[in-house]
Amino acid sequence: MWLFVPLLLQAAGAQAPVPPTTYELLRAEHARGTDMRAIDAALVSGASVRQRLAVRAVGRFEQSALEPKVIPLLTARTASVRREAVNALGQMRSRYDLAALLTGEKDASVRAVIYETLGRIPTAPGANATAVVAANTAAAQHLTDGLRETDPLVRAGAARGIESLLRRAARVNAPSASTLQAIRDAVRSDSASDTRQLLLLALTAANDRDSTTVAVALRDTSAEVRRVGVALGRIWVNDNAPMVRWQALRVAGTCARAAAHVRDTSEHVALLAIDLLGDQKCTDAASLAALDGESGADASWRHQAHAALSLAKVAPGRASAVVQRLAISTTWQARVYAANAAKLLKDSATLNALALDKEPNVVIAAMTTREQALRALLSDHAGLVLAAAAQLKGDANLASALPQMRGAFDRFTAMDRVRLRDPRAALLERIGEAADGPSTVWLRERLKDPDPAIASSAAQYLSKITGATVLPITTRYEPAAFPSAEQLRGLDGATATMRIRGIGNVELALRFDDAPMAVHTFVTLASAGKFNGLTFHRIVSNFVIQGGSPGADEYDPITDTFMRDEVGLARNARGSFGISTRGRDTGDGQIYVNLVNNFRLDHDYTVFADVTRGLDLIDRVQEGDVIESIVVRRATTSAPRRP
Repeated sequence: MWLFVPLLLQAAGAQAPVPPTTYELLRAEHARGTDMRAIDAALVSGASVRQRLAVRAVGRFEQSALEPKVIPLLTARTASVRREAVNALGQMRSRYDLAALLTGEKDASVRAVIYETLGRIPTAPGANATAVVAANTAAAQHLTDGLRETDPLVRAGAARGIESLLRRAARVNAPSASTLQAIRDAVRSDSASDTRQLLLLALTAANDRDSTTVAVALRDTSAEVRRVGVALGRIWVNDNAPMVRWQALRVAGTCARAAAHVRDTSEHVALLAIDLLGDQKCTDAASLAALDGESGADASWRHQAHAALSLAKVAPGRASAVVQRLAISTTWQARVYAANAAKLLKDSATLNALALDKEPNVVIAAMTTREQALRALLSDHAGLVLAAAAQLKGDANLASALPQMRGAFDRFTAMDRVRLRDPRAALLERIGEAADGPSTVWLRERLKDPDPAIASSAAQYLSKITGATVLPITTRYEPAAFPSAEQLRGLDGATATMRIRGIGNVELALRFDDAPMAVHTFVTLASAGKFNGLTFHRIVSNFVIQGGSPGADEYDPITDTFMRDEVGLARNARGSFGISTRGRDTGDGQIYVNLVNNFRLDHDYTVFADVTRGLDLIDRVQEGDVIESIVVRRATTSAPRRP
């Protein structure tokens, strides 16, 4: 049994207190600082694994007031603890002089994190322009020094830092010529793939399109480097790697190039080519012929759907027949495209018919009237009700809809799923805009809503209506109960197989050490079959694919409560799985997969798994593809590792 043993004041010579276990530390992290006893005990325990978990937890709280708990561990005897301590200061946006640590720190992995964190921390709020420029200049100098260090791991850390710094600060003050030259030199001298990508992204943030540097990138053996080089140089190449071809078409596509790639072997490239023919208003004979070919009945529904939108933009007369065919498709995603194309064509008859569709996402796409919005308020689909609230914004007769909006809000609240924040927040906004006497009474009840964000919004609307300051009653979100030790058994080292219909099996390694609660939630949902039959509803080529929503949208959750973020040093590398959120601690079980290295997502999104086999299959996933099943294999160990 892993029972917490509190840190006791003991007489001199008494036996040392028993440090908390891994389980107790994970439970304390989940509590988000409401009970710091286990964490405080671990921080001073001298046990490196316990200290590492404890200081990581403190960083995840992101509270600057806890900085004094972290600083002593910057000199801990174990490098892994020092890395987490530095990263924790980065998470809490500390003003600590991290550069001073470089003088005495010898471990390359720690130096790398120091450099990375130097670029992450913004200047103090309210600082004047002179102070901001001085701080950014000093950080840039430290980071360019790091690019010249001999250890490749350290240089990679410096590259992460300089990319973060310029992405954040380049618009505030342009980097100096010497900084830009140091980055260009590093691109030429350091062939490590990740380092080059980061440096090229830094130059992109600074809008520095040095042709010699771009040429170096295009000769790289890594498709990821070439992709970023193409994006930086905004030049056309016909590369063997689909991610590079897609990027080239995206930044340097012409009508001729798009028409030539509508049947590219990569679906990502082909669909982009079809889209570009409409976006770039391609009306030449070759372009129109290409669109006609992709909109034919023998083409896949995705090609037809994208072609219908492009035709609606450039040749409306040719689009109508395709739209009518899509409007009666048995694939609801095709009907969504039909609605979007019908809007461009101002085809009210098709829109009115699709507004009565049985699939909520089709109704969302077809919605154009107040009456349709009021009817949508009767739905239990979060995305549809959110769309209805958006449709009612600015309505001249909004007050008459108050009963329906309050009823929809109360119905979603009764579902007892705190994660249903988005539709409730949108409804609350409309109610606050048109509040009458009964709504004022109703709003006061919302001050004790289980979701503090909703309670806070209700207080704001009441304050505006009454002219007096009103405070919410609920101020803290209570997460789901922490799992038992038995529920966590075998998750350290667990793997999973995701079967995607018509595509194949993707093998995953779950990252319990980095994200124990995310892994537990994923395993619990997968083992209960909650992902079975759900789709990948969001496809952003050269970025991510996202799925796992019962409503096939951003707003319908698979969990009943929000998940805690577990951000840290885990990377959003190509093939990694993360938890989709819209703000801190708002995960709802929806997952995303990184199609490329998405460095800018690091430290903000929980990474909980990596693809170990089948990454080529992930590249084939498109909108509407179905997760048939996820089978989890727990490790043979009987419990999470004890430090």
